[in-house]
Amino acid sequence: MALLDFLKELPWQVALPLFLVENLLVLLLAVGFGYLLQWLFGRTRALGPLYQPVTRPEIGLAACTLLLNTGITYAGCWLWQQGLIQIRTGVSYRVLLDFLVLFLGMDLLMYVFHYLIHHTVLYRWVHGLHHHYTAPQPIDLFVLHPIETVGFGGLWLLLMYVYPASFAAIVAYLTVNVLFGVLGHCGVEPFPASWARHPLLRHLGSSGFHFQHHQHDTHNFGFYTSLWDWLFGTYAGPSSS
Repeated sequence: MALLDFLKELPWQVALPLFLVENLLVLLLAVGFGYLLQWLFGRTRALGPLYQPVTRPEIGLAACTLLLNTGITYAGCWLWQQGLIQIRTGVSYRVLLDFLVLFLGMDLLMYVFHYLIHHTVLYRWVHGLHHHYTAPQPIDLFVLHPIETVGFGGLWLLLMYVYPASFAAIVAYLTVNVLFGVLGHCGVEPFPASWARHPLLRHLGSSGFHFQHHQHDTHNFGFYTSLWDWLFGTYAGPSSS
């Protein structure tokens, strides 16, 4: 694959600026998409106050998250260049399997990490910063304590180290990861109400699911699904608001 061949020999002097631009584009697109969802669904499906002004601390923390995500991206590339992370090429049925492993594996790892943060001193000194925003706005997806950003990034690199996934599945997962992050912090619920009654779709981590976590931070620790919250007894539905 041409892109992987290009990245394989990429020196750090070129890689870091390139990954900085990549992560900046992700941030701008994610925040822009979040505000687009507010504009499309804000009149009928708002979960809380919308269009809140962005503060300087939010901008500063988002910039810090941008720089740390750039470093994590480079760390993953370097580990792959050294052969410590394996990435498979080619497209087959394994792509779907790889995606499911990455999707559910990261959902479980982040659930555990998220739960532990809430039940240790890290909540007061680290995660409480994110929970200062009880009615999250799109930019708050990137308003994280540096320790938290590094923690989530470290879990991703660990999973990549343990499980050699295909490049197509990695790209698909990273795209879905950003989309779920935007949904959790856009302040509106774009999913139709009928999804809550569907045997599979009702377990997806909707906007309302994560919004409930910002309102009642003893429940809903999952990110992409509510499976682990159901399994470990930490699920709270919309009626708890």
